[in-house]
Amino acid sequence: MDTLLDFIKKYYYWLLFIILEVISMIILFQNNSYQGSVWFTSANTVAGTINGWYTEVISYIQLKDVNKQLTSENIYLQKQVADLRRALDETLTETTPNDKVIADSLKGFKLIPASVVSNSLYKENNYIIIDKGEVDGIKTDMGVVGGGGIVGIVYLTGPHYSLVMPTININSNISCRVRHSNYFGYLQWSGGSVNHAFLNDIPHYAHVKIGDYVETSGYSSVFPSGLFVGKVTKISNAPDGISLQLNVNLGTDFSRLKDVNVIYNTCKPETDTLRVRFNRAGL
Repeated sequence: MDTLLDFIKKYYYWLLFIILEVISMIILFQNNSYQGSVWFTSANTVAGTINGWYTEVISYIQLKDVNKQLTSENIYLQKQVADLRRALDETLTETTPNDKVIADSLKGFKLIPASVVSNSLYKENNYIIIDKGEVDGIKTDMGVVGGGGIVGIVYLTGPHYSLVMPTININSNISCRVRHSNYFGYLQWSGGSVNHAFLNDIPHYAHVKIGDYVETSGYSSVFPSGLFVGKVTKISNAPDGISLQLNVNLGTDFSRLKDVNVIYNTCKPETDTLRVRFNRAGL
C-alpha cells in the first residue's frame, strides 16, 4: 500500500494529465459530431483489423483438424465413386435396369485416423511411423490410405505407435487393377523415384493405354476395391517377356504425407478363420 501511495505521489502530475486528457477527449467527441464520427470510424477500423487477425489465427490453428477431416472424407468419396462406377457399368451392360442400391459403400470397413510422425524416402526399405498403435485397435496387415491414394500396409505394431511398409518399399506387393477392366497385377517398387512404381503381370492382350487409372483390386482383405493408386505413364514389356509392365505415377506424395487413415476390415477375422480351417483340412 505504501509503495502504491509513493508511486502516486511521485507521478501524480502525469496521472492527472492523463485523466484530464481522457475527460477532454470524451467531451470533444460527445459534443462535436464530426470528431465523434472520425473517432467511431477509426475505432471500428482498428477493431475490424484486430478481429480479422484473430480469425486468421484461429483458422490456421484449426487447419490440422480440417485437413484430417478432408482426408477421411476423400477416402470415403473414392470408395463411393468406385462403387457407383461399377454399378453404372453393370447397368449399361445388363438388359434390365440395375436395382442394386449403394446404401453403404464402405460396409465392412472402418477408418482409424492417424498422423505420420516419421518416414523415410531414400532407402530401399522405406518405412512410415504413425501415432496409433494396438491400444487404438491397429493390427498388422491393415491397409493405410491418405488423401492422394493408398499409402501401404501396417507391418509392426506397438502400444501407441505402428510401423507401416509403404508402397515405396522394395518388399511391398499390393494387388491392383486397371480401372474399367478386370485385369489385375501387383504393384511393386524397385527403388529410385518415390513418385513412381510398377504394376506387373498385366497380360499383353489387356487393353491398357497411357493415362488409365490404377486402383486397388479388392482381391485381398487389406484394401477395399476402387481406392486410387495412380495413373499409367508408360507401357512396356515385363522382364519375363510374357506380360506387360505399367509405369504408375503414384497418387500419394510421400514427401508431404501427414494425415492418413488405417483401414480396419471388420470381416477379416471371419475370412482369416476360414483360411485357417482350409489349411488344417489339408485340401
